[in-house]
Amino acid sequence: MTDTLLPGLYIVATPIGNLGDLSPRAAHVLSHAAAIAVEDTRVTAGLLRHIGVKRPMIAYHDHNADRVRPGLIARLGREAIALVSDAGTPLISDPGYKLVRDARAAGHAVVTIPGPCAAVAALTLAGLPTDRFLFVGFLPSKAGARADSIAEIAGIRATLVFYESGPRLAATLAALAEGLGDREAAVTREITKKFEEAVTGTLSSLAARYAEAGAPKGEIVVVVAPPGEPAAATAEDADAALAEALTRLPASKAAGEVAKRLNLDRKALYARALEMK
Repeated sequence: MTDTLLPGLYIVATPIGNLGDLSPRAAHVLSHAAAIAVEDTRVTAGLLRHIGVKRPMIAYHDHNADRVRPGLIARLGREAIALVSDAGTPLISDPGYKLVRDARAAGHAVVTIPGPCAAVAALTLAGLPTDRFLFVGFLPSKAGARADSIAEIAGIRATLVFYESGPRLAATLAALAEGLGDREAAVTREITKKFEEAVTGTLSSLAARYAEAGAPKGEIVVVVAPPGEPAAATAEDADAALAEALTRLPASKAAGEVAKRLNLDRKALYARALEMK
């Protein structure tokens, strides 16, 4: 790798706990960027001390992003600017996407330096299906809004990944059990650190565990299994669906529509539709 970085925005993933997870490429970019846009200068200063460098830092977070972003965009045409979060991959549950969007719109290069991500690391620890997953981030803190958010995702056939804090964990697990049913889940925390753990069980058992034990320390990721297979449609379900479909469609099309919706045999449904007509 050459010491000189071409102008543009460099999205740099940083460790979520264990500083040994910083990649050589990430360390190189952080060492040679003209400046680093950071969430908290104190956190990133510790990382820079770990690799033995000092670089100019620019605070870039929820409260100042709209004000700071234009200045960063103006510099990208002539300088290499790195973007980091306090831990993990930038843009995951933070406002960095707006900087990437505006950098691309201005014609500047955008380069990603991938690495640690708490959501993906938790998936690998949970022992739940990983072929399809949805990152939800933090649920709302108020009970009503939280219940509404859970209802919106209850039917999604994917493993669900949430970020959570210790003081809110038990209430969130209880709300998930109520809104999603008592699915299998995992509570992971302190990922990559000395006391890393993944506690598995049903949502209700985990809610009871953390209600009794109190708020755990550390960064927490909750992983919830997808919903089970829906119950097979009954003969009564098929008749009701056919009766409704026959008010709009001929028997053949009604049978086809119901067969697709309820995963039933089309020929049998067509015969039944003729009987009903």
